[in-house]
Amino acid sequence: QVQLVESGGGLVQAGGSLRLSCAASGSSFSIETMAWYRQPPGKQRDLVAAITSGGGTTYTDSVKDRFTISRDNAKNTVYLQMNSLKVEDTAVYYCYVKILMFPYWGQGTQVTVSS
Repeated sequence: QVQLVESGGGLVQAGGSLRLSCAASGSSFSIETMAWYRQPPGKQRDLVAAITSGGGTTYTDSVKDRFTISRDNAKNTVYLQMNSLKVEDTAVYYCYVKILMFPYWGQGTQVTVSS
């Protein structure tokens, strides 16, 4: 059974940085897509950034030039480096992976940016 363990969330002041990590385990198959989504209070869950097994990346416009997604295929781990954080980045951040076309989600980690 695939398990995703997230870490790195917390409280930070606006302008600060955080790095999220998500380690996947429990599958012998390669992970196709790894991504981060976020869900602000009272809003829907939306894509923040994604990275393919080949290293191709995509970002939502609001985080371009501030966030960087990367992955370590040997460790089945995806990272999200978040710089120049803004109050509006406050949300629960969820790790997502796709294995053999099946989606898997992490439990979520809270990121709170104070003004």
